[in-house]
Amino acid sequence: MFQFESHNKRNMDETVDKKALLFGLMSVFLCGIGFTIITPVVPFLVQPYINNPDEQTIAVTLLTSVYAVCVFFAAPGLGALSDRYGRRPVLLVCLLGSAAGYLVFGIGGALWILFAGRIIDGITGGTISTIFAYFADITPREQRTKYFGWMSAVVGVGTVIGPTLGGLLARFGYSVPLYFGAIITLLNVIYGFFFMPESLHEDNRLNKITFVRLNPFIQLADVLSMKNLKRLLVAAFLLWIPSGSLQAVFSQFTMDTFSWKPALIGLMFSIIGIQDIISQGFIMPRLLNKISDKQIALLGMASEIIGYSFIAASALFSFYPFVIAGMFIFGFGDSIFGPSLNGMVSKSADSGEQGRIQGGSQAIQALAKIIGPVIGGRIYVSLGSAAPAFMGVALIAAAIPVLYKSTNATM
Repeated sequence: MFQFESHNKRNMDETVDKKALLFGLMSVFLCGIGFTIITPVVPFLVQPYINNPDEQTIAVTLLTSVYAVCVFFAAPGLGALSDRYGRRPVLLVCLLGSAAGYLVFGIGGALWILFAGRIIDGITGGTISTIFAYFADITPREQRTKYFGWMSAVVGVGTVIGPTLGGLLARFGYSVPLYFGAIITLLNVIYGFFFMPESLHEDNRLNKITFVRLNPFIQLADVLSMKNLKRLLVAAFLLWIPSGSLQAVFSQFTMDTFSWKPALIGLMFSIIGIQDIISQGFIMPRLLNKISDKQIALLGMASEIIGYSFIAASALFSFYPFVIAGMFIFGFGDSIFGPSLNGMVSKSADSGEQGRIQGGSQAIQALAKIIGPVIGGRIYVSLGSAAPAFMGVALIAAAIPVLYKSTNATM
């Protein structure tokens, strides 16, 4: 089994274990495909069970929310388990749960079965936070933002392929993308079982797991009690609420406004992935040489505001070029905000605490994605299709000064 020295003892010029890096990047690539391959078809899978269009929108957003509820309750516990037993076993179990969730969702047969599939996937939904902790273990502190950028770029490749592939596979049946997602996730489990090295040295592991570490509310309060994290995560929370809303309603929005089909919807979701590739491959390395993590995050937030404005305009004028432009601009902002935030979060704790803070961060993101789709679905139905995008403009505008004050005080 591979072992890694604590990064508190590493020098800046020491290299990263190549096998660990390869597995981590392959995992996020397959996760990028698996997470996004189903997005173009969710409204079409719900449609046979609901006749009322407004109720269909609510059901689609609730499917996103129920997944986030499960992640919220499970993520801190999974983070604690990875701090105690290592990243490897937790990550493999999470991937198995995702495969089972895709399979159940694809089988369907009734609306409650679709919800059951999302619940199974959500309970084991600690994959990304565990991978972030894994990368924090194997990379020097000073280089983490760079490696988190690599992760975003590789996820971007997966998210380019995933929605487009999902839309194309839907031609053979709306459940086919789900089955394909289950297969590639299982392949990742098999690869990880045989080739994944453990990243967390035994000297850095928790001695025991207490109830406090498993309770999401106590864990959330504990993470928010850290002065150098509280404002940072509150700002991210305000940004994640409209992001969760957009993810939940976008397919329904394009169906209702432009009568788009799964293949075209999938292509639009791929724009986010394209932006990740462009940003991480060409833009992010140059930004890191010139400006700080905080400044990159603020630039990303400003870009998202502009993107939401274009999306709102597309709804008001029923002009689809605006939504394409909006998705490109939003995608750029999202692609640079994520790595800069994760870099700032990971630098705020030692190696033995990475599971804790990443689990807490994912719990807050899950809480936002519980609230975002519910609010987004309701205002979409009651105030019109542009309302969720206007919500994004307002909340991110409120988040910018929070993040600015946070990083001025702590970074």
